[in-house]
Amino acid sequence: MDQASIIGIDLAKHSFQVHGARADGSVAFRKKLSRGKVLDFLASQPPCVVAMEACGSAHHWGREAEKLGHEVKLVPPIYVKPFVKRQKNDMADAEATTEAAQRPTMSFVAVKTEEQQARGMLFRTRDLLVRQRTQTINALRGHLAEFGVIAPQGPAHVSRLASALEDPCSGLPEQVRELAGLLLEQIAGLDEKIRGLEKDVHTSARQDEEAVRLMTIPGVGPITAMALQAFAPPMESFRRGRDFSAWLGLVPRQHTTGGKPRLGKISKMGQRDLRRLLITGAMSVVRNAARRGETTDPWLASMLARKPRMLVAVALANRMARITWALTTKKENYRAPGIA
Repeated sequence: MDQASIIGIDLAKHSFQVHGARADGSVAFRKKLSRGKVLDFLASQPPCVVAMEACGSAHHWGREAEKLGHEVKLVPPIYVKPFVKRQKNDMADAEATTEAAQRPTMSFVAVKTEEQQARGMLFRTRDLLVRQRTQTINALRGHLAEFGVIAPQGPAHVSRLASALEDPCSGLPEQVRELAGLLLEQIAGLDEKIRGLEKDVHTSARQDEEAVRLMTIPGVGPITAMALQAFAPPMESFRRGRDFSAWLGLVPRQHTTGGKPRLGKISKMGQRDLRRLLITGAMSVVRNAARRGETTDPWLASMLARKPRMLVAVALANRMARITWALTTKKENYRAPGIA
């Protein structure tokens, strides 16, 4: 088997396809491996570049390959697809991954540590439980509305539904009371689990120096700060703050041709969880500024006087992303514009 300068791996659950290429781009070998033989095969190869799509389990295999002395390059799947020739199969995918990783201008995904992925799992678990709680509350509201019991949306108004169930004068059938009681127990259990996870997030945020620095930004709380730590790549991989905001999808989408620039809505590319959290935090800052009727930030005051609130919130989220990059790379705390 000829020595390869780069090895592309098409990841799967059990059957892995490996494609090796020499320095001149010619094919060195093509090989199909079972899951248990992948690491043994990589260990038998001299140190080289190992390329994989940045998909499920890629970070795990990337960490294992790095332990064996290889350089790992994770390519976003959307950038691999143009290199697939004709038919779609494992062999073509492995070759396309190898071709994409050899491009000098290709963008790669940084391999995450186990701690980063654990933080990401904490955030996503909380997010899942919050969605389940919202679904259960909406189901309870919908069922009781059929019997004349109504309440506004949100967890804060569940007590109103519980009071109606306990009221003997509400006229609800006994079976409805029993079934609604099951939903209330489910909501209470989810509330307890969510509070426990949020306590863990707050504790971790207070102990992390970088998270404490990010929380000095208005609109960034413990959950957003820890999500940035878990999902964002190293800030040093971006040349400037705008590159980070573009990675988050908070910059206008371009459609330029013939030298005529056309800018549209935000691209919404990149990590959507971080984008959602930043926009939510920015919206809270905008609402507080609009409610008070004044703000120490002259830029925000100028924007609120001319633009709709939601547009201002998205623009502020873009600005918050750039500030995040600046604080992380310079190791400084946020200073309000008026005070600076």
